[in-house]
Amino acid sequence: MLNRDLQQRHQGKLKAFSKDLRSFFHFLRIYSKIRLYIIFDFFEKFKDSLVALLHQKRGKYARPFLHFGTIALSFFMVIFGPRLLSSGDEMTDSQLVLAAPILATGTAAAPDFYTYQAEEVRQYRGGEIITHIIEDGETISTIAERYGLRNATILWANNLTEKSTIKPGQSLEILPVDGVRHKVVRGDTIYSIGKKYGLNGSQVQMIVDYPFNEFLNDETFDLVAGQYLMVPEGKLQIAAATPTSTSRSSFGVLTPDAGTVSATGSFIWPASGGISQGYAFYHKAIDISNLAGGAILAADSGVITVAGWVDGYGYGNRVMIDHGNGFVTLYAHLSVVQVQVGQRVGRGDVLGQMGSTGRSTGTHLHFEIRQGGALQNPLNFLR
Repeated sequence: MLNRDLQQRHQGKLKAFSKDLRSFFHFLRIYSKIRLYIIFDFFEKFKDSLVALLHQKRGKYARPFLHFGTIALSFFMVIFGPRLLSSGDEMTDSQLVLAAPILATGTAAAPDFYTYQAEEVRQYRGGEIITHIIEDGETISTIAERYGLRNATILWANNLTEKSTIKPGQSLEILPVDGVRHKVVRGDTIYSIGKKYGLNGSQVQMIVDYPFNEFLNDETFDLVAGQYLMVPEGKLQIAAATPTSTSRSSFGVLTPDAGTVSATGSFIWPASGGISQGYAFYHKAIDISNLAGGAILAADSGVITVAGWVDGYGYGNRVMIDHGNGFVTLYAHLSVVQVQVGQRVGRGDVLGQMGSTGRSTGTHLHFEIRQGGALQNPLNFLR
């Protein structure tokens, strides 16, 4: 009888403990979920604020931000690379070679450099110029192919011609992108530099948008004698350049409200003209230039969320449309804005006139397509 009482008492304690344990884990699950929501909410707010700041001051913080990112990525791979690459307790000689630290300056071997850098970083190297030591059997063509550059870029950067000969042990400067590296002399402007290397007035925008070029003033693009500028897509030839002036917010006759609208999900070309600058990691948009200007059209139906020169910087007069399907389009550097915030526009409605306000070097439209907040290549969507 006593044993039965003890057994029943023991079973009762086990049931009570089991119930308490279930209650504890239930509470822990709810508490963890709430805390995670709070942490994620704080992270999203911080991220949005940081992205907004960097986007507003794009170009000013790009160089230190990318340099810091490159250093952090290199540090991570040096510390954790050997473990990630190792499939066992010991690493092979080839794995040890791949684990060697990479420097952005000085002499760098392309295979090691390509092993460690993310796609954009390894291609543009944070804007740094590296030195390549020529090996047996290498030619200008093979070296250019290794670094994803054109032959002419290698030749121009090293004062060589197509008839020049190279030999093993000789060093070559490797630019981060195709184009020309220019040393500024007294009297130089971005327009005169663009003209010298074959860029027209609207194409000079590529010099401004290249994130590793620096200016005394980000609105007037003042230069200092002795500094270097990268001229993307520049060539050693002469071409005309037509500088244009900028102006502050200007509103024209408003386009009538379109009433109830619904996005079609496809985009039409927002302006007529030629593409003066394409999509790149430092320019996640396309520039459509037309010296005659012209109307800027809504690429799809939606609601205006931004209209005018709202910050006195960067995009200048711009219009943003929320299409209500996860897509947002942006139209920048307008000379005249003809819509207002909250207005509904239909596909093809006039938003304003092409201009050169803000951080611009010539009459053109800077056009962005954002999907879920991420910038996309507009050429993949336009019809």
